[in-house]
Amino acid sequence: MANVTFKNEPTTTSGELPAVGDQLPDFTLVGTDLAEITPADFAGKRVVINIFPSLDTGVCAASVREFNKRATSLDNTVVLGVSRDLPFAHGRFCSAEGIENLTAGSAFRSSFGEDYGLTLEGSPLKGLLARAVIVADENGKVVYTQLVDEITTEPDYDEAVNALQ
Repeated sequence: MANVTFKNEPTTTSGELPAVGDQLPDFTLVGTDLAEITPADFAGKRVVINIFPSLDTGVCAASVREFNKRATSLDNTVVLGVSRDLPFAHGRFCSAEGIENLTAGSAFRSSFGEDYGLTLEGSPLKGLLARAVIVADENGKVVYTQLVDEITTEPDYDEAVNALQ
């Protein structure tokens, strides 16, 4: 388990992020069209996985907007936004915000949080996903990770994008 804070109050996650050099663990998420999303959908592409508690918070929404903006300049790269929000909420948010450069994936009926060590075990957000970024190369090998120490802060966008260069 890893230690994080929510509004400066300590809590833990269900495990550890995949390590740099590991292959991305398998996952099945649900897209806004209710179709399954798996790593096979991104074969041959670099992937930035932006993981967050809920689109209904300002910091989470800001991270989705920022990665969407930065994705337009990244060659052969897909940005995947993952939370336990329902696919309908992902779709509604992306439509309202004009988010077009991001694949939204809901972990509401998967073990993604446990498999990636990101399910929050305490705090008022217990059961949701911690804030993290994982970057994988075109072969699915992890090249960068960040578990954001304080859930109410944004991830390091520059470091995530720089991991692709």
